[in-house]
Amino acid sequence: MFEGIGTAIVTPFKEGNLDIESYEKLLSFQINNQINAIIVLGTTGEAPNISLDEREILIKKAKEVSGNKAQVIVGAGSNGLNHTIELIKNAEKNGADGLLIVTPYYNKPTQNGLYEYYKYIAELTDLDIIVYNVPSRTGINILPETVYKIASDCKNVKALKEANSSFEQINKDLLLLKELKDFKIFSGNDDTAFQLLASGGDGVISVASNVIPLQMVQMFKFIKNGEIEEARNIHFSYYKLFKNLFIETNPIPVKAALSIMGFINNELRLPLVPASEPTMKIITETLKGCGVI
Repeated sequence: MFEGIGTAIVTPFKEGNLDIESYEKLLSFQINNQINAIIVLGTTGEAPNISLDEREILIKKAKEVSGNKAQVIVGAGSNGLNHTIELIKNAEKNGADGLLIVTPYYNKPTQNGLYEYYKYIAELTDLDIIVYNVPSRTGINILPETVYKIASDCKNVKALKEANSSFEQINKDLLLLKELKDFKIFSGNDDTAFQLLASGGDGVISVASNVIPLQMVQMFKFIKNGEIEEARNIHFSYYKLFKNLFIETNPIPVKAALSIMGFINNELRLPLVPASEPTMKIITETLKGCGVI
């Protein structure tokens, strides 16, 4: 499992179809700026709106561009077991290096249900699995104790992406899960990534690194080298960007930012729609304010 910065890559569209030319350009931007992993088909990649055939294209292109320079982790979770299995098989077939499996949304399982779900999935694949906790979008919060039990019993459950912004939960993650050998904890929120990394976390699965990959990599390297003040300076230099990339539902603002930067069209698939005019203005001002454009 990678350590460092993984970019939760957007999926570019052009007139309703995949825009592979823009996707390749964005992937190259990431790899050229030393990103450690590309996370394909996560929340930021609009995974629920991507067909199986399109998933194949996106995974293969990410593998092609990344080569041996970055791992390709594929979002393969859904709210139903059968669909999740289908997505896992698709990821395996197309060369994924690992899987990002979100807690099943809408169903709101118990903690025991979550344990049984991940245990069942882990037995079906040899790929390493990242448990993805994002209660603001799923309606369920997987507890550190549950993750500990899953990882203890499933050798290929290797990491947690923690997108619960509660520092109490983040601290419990770090205290409990670091007892597990070779288990990694990734921040799922850019605005709290510095704090998690400085407290012993292993990386970030980042939305902001679509826009500022090198700066996110530098922040991680500074922390690894014990240069906390330098890392803190990067964190606060881009803190407004971290926050404003979530002023509308992700990935609406980051797609707006990338369109302003000239990487992609500002296009999403329904029910998501492009950023409002006020948001476009805020994103433009934010990019200018932190020197991105």
